Amino acid sequence: YQASLAQLPELAKVAAALGVRRTATWIMPTSDELTYQENFAFHVERLRPAAAVLADEGVRLGLEYVAPKTLWASKRYEFVHTMAQMEELCQAVGENVGFLLDSWHWYTAHETAEDVRRLRSEQVVDVHVNDAPAGVEIDDQLDNVRDLPGATGVIDIATFLSALQHIGYDGPVMVEPFSERVRAMEREEAVAATAAALGRVWEQAGLR
Repeated sequence: YQASLAQLPELAKVAAALGVRRTATWIMPTSDELTYQENFAFHVERLRPAAAVLADEGVRLGLEYVAPKTLWASKRYEFVHTMAQMEELCQAVGENVGFLLDSWHWYTAHETAEDVRRLRSEQVVDVHVNDAPAGVEIDDQLDNVRDLPGATGVIDIATFLSALQHIGYDGPVMVEPFSERVRAMEREEAVAATAAALGRVWEQAGLR
């Protein structure tokens, strides 16, 4: 950790010089060794110095909560896996820290458009969109089994995107499908399918 942290100032300077003002990572929602409060303190201790380095270069850090119950209930102690819990962690880490908000985790956390609409635009650093397999209960969904946004209609992606528009979010929206079907495609075909899927849900949400 210390060796990586020592390299971060130079990397942050390069990122800023290239115009990169946002970066993000995800937080494991469970532990066999640390209680929730112990894990919270550990993450603040580790993330706060990194966030401060990024802040010096004007870079914001997005943190993604991972919400499927199949994951957060898989070990002895649960950790951050909801929007409200992640908001608390972000506030503890630094002013330049916010959400990497993923429609998959929003869905598997049983959250609603109102949860998104209560956020401020500056709290959202990055956004991921995707869909969930049909015929699987929310609490039985597996984290790495997904699809392109709008592919199954399980996740109400139009409502999710509309809520982000409501708060004035103006950052990147990335497709993260974890789909074997997409992996099997040739590169150009996968790019075209992904672009088409994003375009369709964009239109459904009434975005321009």
